[in-house]
Amino acid sequence: MSATSTHACGLIALAILAILTILCVHVNSEPWIPEAADVQYGSLDCNVTLACSSSLPRSLAEWRLNGSTPVPGQTGLGLDGGLTLVNTTQHMEGIYSCHDEEGNVVHAVKLYLGRAPEPLNVSCRMVNHHVVRCFWKPLVNTYLPSKYIATYRYDNHVKTCHQEPSKPNECTIGNPPMWYHTVTMNITEVNPLGTASTRIQLQFHKLLRPDPPEAVTLEPVAGQPRKLRVSWRYPSSWPQGSAFPLHFQLRYRPVGSNIWSERITTGTTVMITDMVSGHPHLIQVQAGDELSFGSWSEWSPELLALPWIEASPTTKEDPAYELFTEPITIEPTELPVEKTKGVGVLVCLGLLAGVILLMLCTLIILLWVRQKRRDCMMKRELASMMSMQRVKI
Repeated sequence: MSATSTHACGLIALAILAILTILCVHVNSEPWIPEAADVQYGSLDCNVTLACSSSLPRSLAEWRLNGSTPVPGQTGLGLDGGLTLVNTTQHMEGIYSCHDEEGNVVHAVKLYLGRAPEPLNVSCRMVNHHVVRCFWKPLVNTYLPSKYIATYRYDNHVKTCHQEPSKPNECTIGNPPMWYHTVTMNITEVNPLGTASTRIQLQFHKLLRPDPPEAVTLEPVAGQPRKLRVSWRYPSSWPQGSAFPLHFQLRYRPVGSNIWSERITTGTTVMITDMVSGHPHLIQVQAGDELSFGSWSEWSPELLALPWIEASPTTKEDPAYELFTEPITIEPTELPVEKTKGVGVLVCLGLLAGVILLMLCTLIILLWVRQKRRDCMMKRELASMMSMQRVKI
């Protein structure tokens, strides 16, 4: 056998040994699970007792954790061989097994630790007259699997709030009873350590709040530097052709100003006729139920618009022509707050300087007029003195 063959055989043997070592480590690292282990749930930060067998003497009982690790101390053994865990923590979870003197498993239990349910944080949204969606979130982590039961009650009727398996923390009420003044919503959380119910009172006619209008479009009007056409669509969550129409509120202001101009309309297009020529404006739209149920939606994102500006080249070949004659939809932009504040400061300083300059000019004029009067008085006095001297002579 050549040296090359011997070297290759050695490498193969080392590779096989490494694979066997990895497999052994993997097998030993997996927790040991008896075929017939019971399941027990316990509360965190409390004492938990695990039963072994009444027929097994206490002196012969031994508890192991995950099959191989002896439970530290073994000080919690009862008369029947049971084990009491004191002030349990999360790392005490696992498979506990009770063994006789020969090491045979007498009893095994899989221990899960957690907390009983507590009241939930529940909120509901109603974006149209036909659907109410409620959402909830636990205020504490129970560390245990939970089930939620959602119901609502009005008059003497109790109905189930529909839940999707893929969305365990929300439910939907279809065609809510708008004519009832108050509806009681009840969400019950259930886990192996107990239950907890959370109740809230809902008034559907006040809960209604549409989503903001969509696809807000800004269109400068060619040849009209003070006009701007604004259009939008109904929110997609509001049913088309609904018997409950929406009305809309439009607001706009020049950049740098804090005063909004507002208009209310039932249509989806508005022509603004009082824009500041050549100045960019901020524009927003919100929606509300026309029958005044609920409240207005949130404002749509702020859009920056510029009215039509007459450009020096007006041919279609010039890019400026398309810039100010074609409809534009401007994406939401962050307001230049710092720049706006800087412009405001400069304007204030300029006004102050103007006032000071005006005061100086007024003061100079007054002093000049006063000096002029003094000069006139002195001339008159000299003239009278000279005339008197002449008379004496």
